[in-house]
Amino acid sequence: MLETPELEYICELSVELGPVREMGTGRSGVRRIIPIIGGTVQGGRLSGTILNIGADWHTVFQNGCAQLDTRYAFETDDGALIEIINFGFRHGPNEVIADLAKGKDIDPSKYYMRTHARLETGDPRYDWVNRTLFVGTG
Repeated sequence: MLETPELEYICELSVELGPVREMGTGRSGVRRIIPIIGGTVQGGRLSGTILNIGADWHTVFQNGCAQLDTRYAFETDDGALIEIINFGFRHGPNEVIADLAKGKDIDPSKYYMRTHARLETGDPRYDWVNRTLFVGTG
């Protein structure tokens, strides 16, 4: 019998976003590009600064569910570069999502946002991230 997976807290990301670039409606829904321009990574195993080199390629489906598809990177406090590829979903009541879009501080229990991420680096000090699957909430 397989063991039940357990979660271990690794870090918290505080991501700074640039102005939303509206692409319009595509094949799957409303498309947006949301630049990732900075931020911080804080935790016991990872800490550093999010770099200004990424974006969330966001699709909002007809039912209001947003598909999050991000690619960005951070530099650890000790100089390693780590790439993040993150995929997930966000949905909730229309008024809550509208308030989020306005930049209001919303209680996370009012909506659903879950992601899974893969990290990659060539720095041997952080090789463990290359073979770990990360999950997150937002």
